[in-house]
Amino acid sequence: MSPNAKQTAPANAPSEARRKKLLRLIRKQQLEALLVSNPVNVSYLTGFTGEDSMLLVTKDRTILISDSRFETQVEQECPDIDAVIRKSGEAMHKSIADLLGKLALTGIGFESSDTSFALWQRINAEVSPGTLKPTHGLVEELRQVKDKGEIAELRDAIQQAEKGFAVLQVSLVPDMTEQEAAHELEHTMRRFGAKGASFPIIVAVGTRAALPHARPTSRKLGEADFVLIDWGAVSQGGYNSDLTRVLWTGKASPKLTKIYNITLEAQQKAIEAIRPGIACRDVDKIARSVIEKAGYGNKFGHGLGHGIGRDIHEGPRLGPSSDTILEPGMVVTVEPGIYLPEWGGVRIEDDVLVTKDGYEVLTSVPKELEISRWG
Repeated sequence: MSPNAKQTAPANAPSEARRKKLLRLIRKQQLEALLVSNPVNVSYLTGFTGEDSMLLVTKDRTILISDSRFETQVEQECPDIDAVIRKSGEAMHKSIADLLGKLALTGIGFESSDTSFALWQRINAEVSPGTLKPTHGLVEELRQVKDKGEIAELRDAIQQAEKGFAVLQVSLVPDMTEQEAAHELEHTMRRFGAKGASFPIIVAVGTRAALPHARPTSRKLGEADFVLIDWGAVSQGGYNSDLTRVLWTGKASPKLTKIYNITLEAQQKAIEAIRPGIACRDVDKIARSVIEKAGYGNKFGHGLGHGIGRDIHEGPRLGPSSDTILEPGMVVTVEPGIYLPEWGGVRIEDDVLVTKDGYEVLTSVPKELEISRWG
């Protein structure tokens, strides 16, 4: 479809609504348009699931710059927008520069965090000086608040993750390795409809649980009394869930019980504080104060949580320096942890929706000590 063609196809309602909101942000920046290069943002604004494409959003139209591999896919997935299909061998920067020239746009924002310096240089050399203006996080700001369809996708991703975990739990045996457990969990989540795992699954036995981002090894589950598992599923619509549980695989020592209960108290108090209008840093502070009071403040080194959605880590951030105010529709993880080198670590993580009146915990895997048994 020509960029000069009139848009008459039925609109993709969620994407169209998101673009209207984005236009308001663009105007606040005193810009005429935004050039979107982050593929996740392109998909969020159009419904397009291909790659190697960019998007130009103006007050009058939305134009996807792609190539012949995706011509039919563009027509099927986002018929309500215009498209520029690059000719074979035509460079992306040349197509963009030609399009900007035809539209006579002068103040064009670009995603400074996602546009490579090389691409910026090439486009900038083809347009009038000062045409391109750096922006940061405009689409990501919109993505923080989920609509009904997105929340439904997150519920699917959580359900797929939880079903996979339930099957894994009854399959655990002492001779199973961390790697085998991680592979089994991802395989099972796929059987329940997930596209795959949201991130490389963490399975950390005993002392290795002191590593917040431990990679699975050949260590066997029976080599210690507990194992930490951090996992999530990607829904068919591309949304990510994120959970963490600690399973008792042996005898729950007094120290393990103590650390676990401190972490659980910190998480529960933080979750109970979630509501519209509270600052993210204040939620973090509530959990952190519990751990600090117990004497483990220096053993909780990461933020309390993060937003989830099309990316496994996105806004808002629950952390000591986050000024973001929670709003209805935001979905965040709440995952305090205590990590003791040469002993191990405990982290408990749930996904929480901010509602009009408070919060809803979307995840439902039990956290009682007695759930941790061999299959």
